[in-house]
Amino acid sequence: MTSERKTSLIKGMVLALSFGIVMFVVFLPVFGNGRNALQFSDDLFNKLAKGSSYFIPGLNKTSGKFLGKDFSVALKIEKEADAAIFILNKNGVKTELSGGKLNVSGDLGALVQAILIDADAMFKNDGGKVSSKYGVNEKTVLKTWWIILKLMDDRLKKDGKIEEAELISQTMKKAVETAYNFYGIEGQKVLDKAGIMSGLLIFYVTYTLWWGFAIYFLFEGIGLSMTKSKVKHEV
Repeated sequence: MTSERKTSLIKGMVLALSFGIVMFVVFLPVFGNGRNALQFSDDLFNKLAKGSSYFIPGLNKTSGKFLGKDFSVALKIEKEADAAIFILNKNGVKTELSGGKLNVSGDLGALVQAILIDADAMFKNDGGKVSSKYGVNEKTVLKTWWIILKLMDDRLKKDGKIEEAELISQTMKKAVETAYNFYGIEGQKVLDKAGIMSGLLIFYVTYTLWWGFAIYFLFEGIGLSMTKSKVKHEV
């Protein structure tokens, strides 16, 4: 083995060993509350994602344009019918179960704003406000709202009421889904965590290159390397 190959092999082994040590540390629960580095970063990104996903004020403004606009849809709903009827009636929406379908009618803008009140409380982690209002688990309430909105969205689109369907769809995705998924997580702004975000990005890039150079030097040390093939000239 030439001295150059030996040097490369040593470099590769040192880089690979140090890479492994850092990876071991990454999985140690030393980042507060028994979390490892991956759990810490995942928690941080969830908080930042929530901090940039508060669309309820905009939806509330949009729904104001639909106040006083009546709607009527027939929803094909089975197991969740009782829960849907209870929640809808609680918010002044008329319901009638007939022939396996739930006929729902009322003020579209008022319905959406009622949903946004519940979603807003959940987004702000005030689930007690929702559970005390209905007497059931707050996440169950939002899940029922999601089912109702999904069925309404499909029905309105089939009926050609695109504008109404868009409002319902946006309420479902940007309010109910967001509030449900981020419930219990404390939202944070990206600007407030710019330093640690930059640090994580730099570490990720550096750590990736670290392993790449380790493999490169190890292969070079054992005599495996990529060289440009010679061009074969035809006689």
